[in-house]
Amino acid sequence: MIKVGILGYGNLGRGVESALAQNADMELVGVFTRRDPASLKVASGAPVYHTDAAEKMKEQIDVMIICGGSATDLPKMTPKYAEMFNVVDSFDTHAHIPEHFAAVDAAAKKAGKIGLISCGWDPGMFSLNRVYANAILPEGKDYTFWGRGVSQGHSDAIRRIEGVKDARQYTCPVESAVEAVRAGKNPELTTRDKHTRECFVVAEEGADLARIENEIKTMPNYFDEYETTVHFISEEELQRDHAGLPHGGFVIRAGKTGDGSRKHIIEYSLKLDSNPEFTGSVLVACARAAYRMNKEGQTGGKTMLDIAPAYLCAQSGEELRAHLL
Repeated sequence: MIKVGILGYGNLGRGVESALAQNADMELVGVFTRRDPASLKVASGAPVYHTDAAEKMKEQIDVMIICGGSATDLPKMTPKYAEMFNVVDSFDTHAHIPEHFAAVDAAAKKAGKIGLISCGWDPGMFSLNRVYANAILPEGKDYTFWGRGVSQGHSDAIRRIEGVKDARQYTCPVESAVEAVRAGKNPELTTRDKHTRECFVVAEEGADLARIENEIKTMPNYFDEYETTVHFISEEELQRDHAGLPHGGFVIRAGKTGDGSRKHIIEYSLKLDSNPEFTGSVLVACARAAYRMNKEGQTGGKTMLDIAPAYLCAQSGEELRAHLL
């Protein structure tokens, strides 16, 4: 049994908990929270500990799955806990992946652990498909489209703005751009050409709405490069109309072979009823891989690009070759 800890019990932490219940080779040892543990009831009935207790449980946990936000939590948490455990996170700020990787790599190597970062569907599953498609069609172009769906990372970034009580952010592909790519036209598309962002915000009473809207629209790495619409709504409207967390998207490579006259399209798509439950499922599979890699003596920072596919799956090599190859 691979013994797993969950650090953070928001939407993603609950998604990880749900995924662990479907994996017979993994056991949830405990949930770690910055809140008062007595105030937190978890669905599985697993023990709840304060994060301060984590260091005392190094020998009881094989992998710690860190379920914080990419904006401020994971850059601090993942390197910190990589000094104690094999760790997995879903860091999704693409522009800062190199520096996050470097910090986790240094901490994990020092501790003799694996620090597996950016495990989800993008970065993560989409990253794998971009690499496979680039390897197969070296002459071509990559296109990635997300949505329409709720981005947890972007919603979290909005909620951290002063005066914001709650928020949901939808990423929406520009349909004309998608159609041009699928038609093999290989258009030159800017970030703004491919997606729009739509935000539904519950502001605290008396908050400066103009300031909040400006902070959202000018936020680097999140909204500043997109056509962004901000709607201020009531808390009741948010719960009624935006309680779900659907998402999805597709990654496409359009390439040519031979003398260039033969065109090919590689497309991988996801349609998700629950972004956190799907991301949690990816994190759990990656926790299995991190455990196996460390058992073989590997250490340091890793991404999904470094994982052999068989390491992700509970089935044996013989079973995989017989049924999935």
